[in-house]
Amino acid sequence: MNSELIEALDTLEREKNIKKSTLLEAIEQSLIQACKGHFGKADNIEVHIDPETGDFQVLANRTVVETVEDPALEISLVEAQKINTNAQLGDVIKVEVHSREFGRIATTNAKNVILQKIREEERKVLFNEYYGIEKQIVTGIVQRQNGKNISINLGRVDANLNENEQVKTENLRPNERIKVYILEVKDTPKGPRIQVSRTHPGLVKRLFESEVSEVRDGTVEIKCIAREAGSRTKIAVWSNDPDVDPVGACVGMNGIRVNAIVNELRGEKIDIINWNENPAMLIENALSPAKVIAVMADPDEKTALVVVPDYQLSLAIGKEGQNARLAARLTGFKIDIKSETQAREAGDFYEYDDEYDDEYYDEYDEEGYYDDEYYEEGEYPEDEYVYDEEPADAQPSDEGTDA
Repeated sequence: MNSELIEALDTLEREKNIKKSTLLEAIEQSLIQACKGHFGKADNIEVHIDPETGDFQVLANRTVVETVEDPALEISLVEAQKINTNAQLGDVIKVEVHSREFGRIATTNAKNVILQKIREEERKVLFNEYYGIEKQIVTGIVQRQNGKNISINLGRVDANLNENEQVKTENLRPNERIKVYILEVKDTPKGPRIQVSRTHPGLVKRLFESEVSEVRDGTVEIKCIAREAGSRTKIAVWSNDPDVDPVGACVGMNGIRVNAIVNELRGEKIDIINWNENPAMLIENALSPAKVIAVMADPDEKTALVVVPDYQLSLAIGKEGQNARLAARLTGFKIDIKSETQAREAGDFYEYDDEYDDEYYDEYDEEGYYDDEYYEEGEYPEDEYVYDEEPADAQPSDEGTDA
């Protein structure tokens, strides 16, 4: 029986990641609880369990008296001398208690104590496991629809994908595997409650960390992200190594890295720009693929006036204002975009030498984005990640540590 007990404890430790010492402690508490149910008190009870063999002993400390008034705490001199021939009045004798003497109710209570402890430890283990990966991404399997929410199985526990954390354009089907961002992990009496998201900008950041080794090892930093889930995301990147092109590293050879992220996000477009500490330069980059003539930024007021060529105005604003809106979120500035003609008429802009080459614009801009009739109509082509060259440092590497 004792060997079977140890084997069962080893199985629980292996399958549920509950320490054997914790389970043995639970058994000790259950035996003490059984003694309390049997004798009415257990303050004088000691339990000893051998963790190797499973042998256990329950001992009751009883005082030697002439007349026993409380059998749970006292023992007569005659009975005490049967255990220890040298026992004297007033001595404390350890008397072994046999668990088989416990009644059915006491035994049931003891079993419930063990089961309750196992459940508590299992909840604690699950909570610690998922709390440790909060703000990370995990792969889950779509389970079922709970009203407007979706249940996502993460392996050992189900997570909740609320309606406001779902991408409106996604149609998630049962048994479909998806990556989700863990928003919050709460400990509850029924186990950990996990909230996940498909819309959080952190999902994009973690996907880049998993796909781009330079981001993972800290060579390339993602400074900020602005996202409209399901439609478009803009990220600003910076390289800590002058020999590494941050944009090229994130895009990868022939766009292989960024395309893997786009596929995971079900076709969501991603604009990758260079971060710059100069607000005007950052705003100019953020409005890519549109060309900018001038940026007049007020860092104190967090406002900026941007002047673009007349034919670039619709591109700078974007479809339904999306390009300008994302650029404002990315930079933290309130951006007012005017065409060159509008700026001149308003007196905001006087001097401008036409140094832009229209023929050049018809192919690529300096960030490597397409610039053609699709953009003039506020639409974006399917493949927007074309660069003039791929730096050698941006090649995938086999090594990297989690950021």
